[in-house]
Amino acid sequence: MEPQDQEQLRQRYPHIFDRPLAARLATPLVLVLALAIFIFGLVDLDISPSRMLAGLNQLGWIALLMLPPDPGASLPVYLKALGETLSIAVLGTTIAAICALPVSLLAARNVIPSAIVRFPVRRAFDTIRGVDTLIWALVWINVVGLGPFAGVLAIAVSDFGALGKLFSEALETADRKQVEGVRASGGSALHEIRFGLLPQVLPVIAGQVLYFIESNTRSATIIGIVGAGGIGLQLAEQIRVLEWQKVSFLILMILIAVAAIDWISSKLRFAIIGPRAVA
Repeated sequence: MEPQDQEQLRQRYPHIFDRPLAARLATPLVLVLALAIFIFGLVDLDISPSRMLAGLNQLGWIALLMLPPDPGASLPVYLKALGETLSIAVLGTTIAAICALPVSLLAARNVIPSAIVRFPVRRAFDTIRGVDTLIWALVWINVVGLGPFAGVLAIAVSDFGALGKLFSEALETADRKQVEGVRASGGSALHEIRFGLLPQVLPVIAGQVLYFIESNTRSATIIGIVGAGGIGLQLAEQIRVLEWQKVSFLILMILIAVAAIDWISSKLRFAIIGPRAVA
């Protein structure tokens, strides 16, 4: 670059060439602060290389004890428990989606212009999804007792907040032209929602629900460990008694189930939404 060209650029964009000292020091200061927080976390949590090496050694020993995976005589029990886990995930997600869809209309800006109505609904979604599924499981176990019913309620409540937010955002991104067309033809507000908004967002909503079913299969396993039924309960019991071959078999069953659900949901999303959305 010629010197005169560089000088012209400097005069045209002085804020780039002549940045203040505070702006130049901001990035290195942030990096130093992040490094200091990282080191403080290692020291405060007593994370040391010796402990990590000892842990890896113990992990390798447990991995050897897991081979080969062997269910023993408990295969029928494990298959039933896996079925419970899948049922918890599907039922919980379905209940959450059915309840979240109508409520999400109240949180969508293009459906409810008034912030007086939208604000509390949105904050309710934030509050509900701010509590982890595991915490909801502990709550419902104390309410309805141990078993799959508590797991279904935990996933349904947790996903109600998450799906409600996602559904409302999908509604807000819908094209207004179809809604205006319904209105121009004499349709009511309900007709605008039914024939103008929902046909646009239902494929997106279906894809989100399918993804949550896949994700909740793993969540149902975790909440089963605290007593919400399913294969997680069996996994916790076998870990407690150090039956590592059965533990590895249960983990293998979970991995196969999650992979199968992922494959099925991908095919369904491809059929519902189209190839571009699942690429």
